[in-house]
Amino acid sequence: MPKPSPQSRKPGNRSDTSTARHRSHWVERFLDGWSVYRKNTIGRIGLALLGLFALMAAVSFVPQWIDPVYHPMTGVDPLISHSTGPSLRHWLGTDFIGRDIFSQLLAGARIAFMVGISSALISILFGTTIGMVAGYAGGKTDLVLMRLADMIMVMPTLLVVLILSALFGQLNIWIIVLMIALFRWPGVARVIRSQTLSLRHRPFIEAAWVAGASHLRIIFRHILPNVMPLALLYMTFRVTSAIIIEAALAFLGFGDPGTVSWGMMLQWVWKTGHMFQAPYWLLPPGICISLITMAFYMTGRAMDDVLDPRLRKEEAQA
Repeated sequence: MPKPSPQSRKPGNRSDTSTARHRSHWVERFLDGWSVYRKNTIGRIGLALLGLFALMAAVSFVPQWIDPVYHPMTGVDPLISHSTGPSLRHWLGTDFIGRDIFSQLLAGARIAFMVGISSALISILFGTTIGMVAGYAGGKTDLVLMRLADMIMVMPTLLVVLILSALFGQLNIWIIVLMIALFRWPGVARVIRSQTLSLRHRPFIEAAWVAGASHLRIIFRHILPNVMPLALLYMTFRVTSAIIIEAALAFLGFGDPGTVSWGMMLQWVWKTGHMFQAPYWLLPPGICISLITMAFYMTGRAMDDVLDPRLRKEEAQA
């Protein structure tokens, strides 16, 4: 009987095999989820809209490279000193000092993605970590973390950010992102906590305890992969709320004056008295805010179908 080769006895081979098997498992889960997602009409529409806005954000730097007059903040057409309608030179017209509205609309898409995804990512990171720790530890740790989440959850995010803006003056866009994230994590934390409580007594978690795995390894190796899909689902809804909050802050005059966002465009329309006089200036940013929030919501609804097989069965029966 042939003896096993020394290469086959190396301890690294088993870990390499398990790692490859783990990766293939995630690839299979992604492909299965994508096969379900692409059958969802709402999800396809939402993904197409997000692709359109992502393209707008990606090409937002192009106009100012072609001609400095198309810079969304500092570019001013020397031949125009007031708001004008659409033309071949300015496809959506110009604002009250001759800046190109189309260039501002493209820059607003970049700011919307930056604010929405950044604040949602931070809030999901906080909420998922705190929720897992609270659900896994239990006892006083769970009590303290959940009471903290309750206190922050009852605070109206927009009102609190408005008060802080009034106290400290104009806020940088990244400060706004951080403030939105710090007030939007408690809802995610409570959902992740309940999911962690149900996972904590599963056989594979108990097997990890018996094997001597540390608490951090159990949380981030065994619990995190099982709650991550739910966290990503809630991230799409957090992006929507973050974009709306930033647009509201900018419209009320508390946004970052150094950035051109869709809310800031609406604020300029209102402040200069063109609200009912320049629909070519008013409608594009308002429509974009509505469409991008709807796109993220539709994407989240489609992801809900992927994560919840019971929901797919109910929709199929209906």
